[in-house]
Amino acid sequence: MPQNSPGPKARKPPPTSLRARALRLLARREHSRRELERKLAVHAEDPAEVARVLDELEARGWLSERRVVEQLVHARRSRFGARRIERDLLDKGISADAVAAALPGLRESELEAARAVWAKKFGRLARTPAERARQARFLQGRGFAFDVVMKVIKGRDEG
Repeated sequence: MPQNSPGPKARKPPPTSLRARALRLLARREHSRRELERKLAVHAEDPAEVARVLDELEARGWLSERRVVEQLVHARRSRFGARRIERDLLDKGISADAVAAALPGLRESELEAARAVWAKKFGRLARTPAERARQARFLQGRGFAFDVVMKVIKGRDEG
């Protein structure tokens, strides 16, 4: 018998249920309902079946929009500004109400976060207008508000 062929007792594993797939995904990290729906739809024959599984997970508290927001904010706060985090949350399918609830806390710490990102990347005030523009573009690209960017690159201490 060739070595590559399975033995007589080798069987195909049974297909994984949508619920099991969803739980496996949620065990790795929090997912929004839209993310899970997209990932599970590939394996489902009936879209209504996916909706039933997601409804059950929400009812049991295993699928939580609030936890997705908390996790994403925590993971990205040290690198990105409020506008970028807001866009990322909306892209994941988080409701506008949940995003709006997270924004005041993000904006409150915006200047502090921008200074930390700037210090890690540049560490010193710009000496030329071109260098100042480069630093500003970098921070704006990270999603920090323009007024915050200007305070950081000009070295102002007021909050």
